[in-house]
Amino acid sequence: MTGKIKTQSVVPRIDGINRDLERLSKLANLSFNEFRNSQDNIALAQFYLRQALEGIFHIGAHILSRLNGSRSTEYKEIARNLGIKGVVDKNYAETTLTKMAGYRNRLTHFYAEITDKEIYRIISKDVSSLAIFLRYVKELLDKPSKFNLELE
Repeated sequence: MTGKIKTQSVVPRIDGINRDLERLSKLANLSFNEFRNSQDNIALAQFYLRQALEGIFHIGAHILSRLNGSRSTEYKEIARNLGIKGVVDKNYAETTLTKMAGYRNRLTHFYAEITDKEIYRIISKDVSSLAIFLRYVKELLDKPSKFNLELE
């Protein structure tokens, strides 16, 4: 076996991402006018989205660090390498995950430039693609031997 996935590191992050997705879903269910009428809604959407994305890339980096020759630290590199190693679908990695990595950087470094419409569109239309990542991780946790891994 190549490495051991530390479930005590991965599972709590999965739970946190799921909680963030639930919170984002509640915000997305507001009308745009309701959403933008409260600065708290906008700040919460940015916070929960950034937190979920950081959880995704932490999990991705953890998995890659257990695969031979796959250690990655930069978020876009993590996204691409997850596809190359077959942890996630290569097209999903190159498009959706790489886009998410860029957006996480935007949330962190260029948050003042994010418009109400932009964040609302993302939480309304794009956040569901985060759940796809969690399905891939669940598959890995269910069959770690497929990747020459073990669970710890």
